[in-house]
Amino acid sequence: MTDRPISRTVGGISLRREWFLGVSIATSLIFIAFPEPLFARLSDPLWFTVVFGWLFAVVLGSALSVVRHADRLAERLKEPYGTLILTLAITSIEVMAISAVMIHGENNPTLARDTLFAVVMIILNGMVGLSLLLGAWRRPEQQHNLQGANAYLGVIVPLATLSLVMPTFLAGPDGQHPSAPRQLILGIVSVGLYATFLFLQAGRHQEYFTSDGRREHHGEQALPHGPIWPNAILLFAYMGPVVFLVEQLARPIDYIIETLHAPTAFGGVVMAVLVATPEAISAVRASIADNLQRSVNIFLGSVLSTIGLTVPAMLAVSHLYGHPVTLGLEHSDLVMLLLTLAVSIITFASGRTHLMQGAVHLVLFMAYVLLIFQQ
Repeated sequence: MTDRPISRTVGGISLRREWFLGVSIATSLIFIAFPEPLFARLSDPLWFTVVFGWLFAVVLGSALSVVRHADRLAERLKEPYGTLILTLAITSIEVMAISAVMIHGENNPTLARDTLFAVVMIILNGMVGLSLLLGAWRRPEQQHNLQGANAYLGVIVPLATLSLVMPTFLAGPDGQHPSAPRQLILGIVSVGLYATFLFLQAGRHQEYFTSDGRREHHGEQALPHGPIWPNAILLFAYMGPVVFLVEQLARPIDYIIETLHAPTAFGGVVMAVLVATPEAISAVRASIADNLQRSVNIFLGSVLSTIGLTVPAMLAVSHLYGHPVTLGLEHSDLVMLLLTLAVSIITFASGRTHLMQGAVHLVLFMAYVLLIFQQ
């Protein structure tokens, strides 16, 4: 007999590795049981730091666990289904989190817009820049499927323009809050274009989203060992507490904006960081491993699903609960969005990337961060 400790596994998953699920559930129960004592002393800087850091760390850790299980599913299902699961899971967290804050928190009509814009800036500038820079550090160039990148950008550009640019020039008597007919049209267009893209990605043109341009054949080799249901169940289990905890995180965020006069976009940036960080880690790892195609699928797919799904969801919440939303960007934000879209088109226009392109995107990201505190 051996003295090795017994590792309890279910479906090939070590239960010992899922200890953070207990942390997430315990944190949720604590904030359900003692909300007032926990938030009553936010004026104390030390206590504020503890509460904010606690909530932020648990939400981020849960999101990272979601990505871990999504990556396991991606290994089994192969592209493009793996990346699709990852982007849809993270976007679902974003949609549920923003909806929870809109419904139960203070009325902040620009929250959805600020979060949406921050996600686009973090991914298309920060994530893309870091991935291209680190990926090209040890090799002159990296290659990706040009047709796939064009398919992504061909939908991202019109959706971003209709959602974040056009409302600025269609302000009605009540300001930039879109009217009910415009909300309906924008929602239908966003969902319709995204659904059409999914049909392209998972159906007729799967080869656009693989590095060698060949269609993936999903047979017995697509499922290496064991069932996939444990990963799927744990993915949803980690997503559950996130919605409640993000709603709690909105309280210290509102406090710092109201009392310390932080930029109003601060809340959107915090939520965008929570959403984008897990995908950024996966994209950077793939690029370093010389798998730029997976990186492209992750960051462009994330931006597309964020705009295509978040905007209709926020418009529906606004209509159902009477919380107005402001979508149109103004001033420097509008310029930064248009510049980012233009540079992204140039970056992915040739099917090859190099060090300089990564540096340009990082410079745009630093400019975005600086402009937050200039407004």
